[in-house]
Amino acid sequence: MFESSQNWELFGYDMRQLGRHFMAAWRDLLWAYDSPVRAHLDEAVKLRTPAGESVYHGGRPVANIPAACSAVLLPEEQALCRHLRLPLAVETDLEAALALEVSANSPFSADDTGFGWVITGRDEQQLEVTLVIVSLSATMTYVGQHYESHDAHAQEVWVDTAGRMVVVRGFGEGNRERQYRRRLIRVGGMLAIAGLVLLLLAAVGAGFKKLELGRLESVVAATQREAADASRLRAALGAANETIVAVNEVTALYPDAHRELARLTNIVGDTAYVERLAISGQEIDLRGRAADAAAIMELLTEQEEYAGVTAASPIRKIPGTNVEQFHLKIQRRGDAS
Repeated sequence: MFESSQNWELFGYDMRQLGRHFMAAWRDLLWAYDSPVRAHLDEAVKLRTPAGESVYHGGRPVANIPAACSAVLLPEEQALCRHLRLPLAVETDLEAALALEVSANSPFSADDTGFGWVITGRDEQQLEVTLVIVSLSATMTYVGQHYESHDAHAQEVWVDTAGRMVVVRGFGEGNRERQYRRRLIRVGGMLAIAGLVLLLLAAVGAGFKKLELGRLESVVAATQREAADASRLRAALGAANETIVAVNEVTALYPDAHRELARLTNIVGDTAYVERLAISGQEIDLRGRAADAAAIMELLTEQEEYAGVTAASPIRKIPGTNVEQFHLKIQRRGDAS
């Protein structure tokens, strides 16, 4: 069975300390002397040494930069330097851990002890820290003798340990801290304003996009309505065309009897009369009487509207009269009207 403490561990990190790790990460990002943010926003410092003056910015020597803060270099023999290897988990409480280390190893009284540190390396398990302990009174004596300054807060005190500058706390570093804090707040405010402007621009762009989307949706809706109307009209037109085709088919199968009767009347004239007229598609069944039925049949045969004329029954003369009775089958042409 797992121990209860293991329930809070994830990938080797104690989740109960997650908030402290988060705050420590932000503190290191903004306030550590080797922070990339501080390297850009921190004030330049004029460092005075027995050999002369130089300007440092972000822990590195630079040239042609005005310096608003000053520091003096304390000789390494005036300081007690310790190189420590600490567990990586101590990083969130590094200042408290180093304070305990100072109180345990400082040869000076608590009121006369000043210290500073710098992280010189790290791996997956340990931190390498250089700790510097000084006597405040001895340091001020040295500063007064070599730099003619008796105000502890007039300048910072640095110690060079293997090429790394360590700021000793308890002197004039507060002036640079205040200037860096004001600059950090000013830059943070500018970034916040820029973020608000970007959000405003994004909101305005989103508003315009929403208006454009609404306009496009209106256009799409109108287009869909027009397309629906066009579809209905097309369907109505198709139905009308189908009706016309059906009417034409019916007309072709069943021609107008009045028209055919008028045509036959015009052709035969007053020499014959029609007793019966039946039309079925392209075929006309004609019964009638005439003085010369054969002449009537020949006359109908000569008509271009008719494809053929045949006698359905023999022509016979009606007894007691000079009139002949005929029964003809007339075949209309397909395009006859």
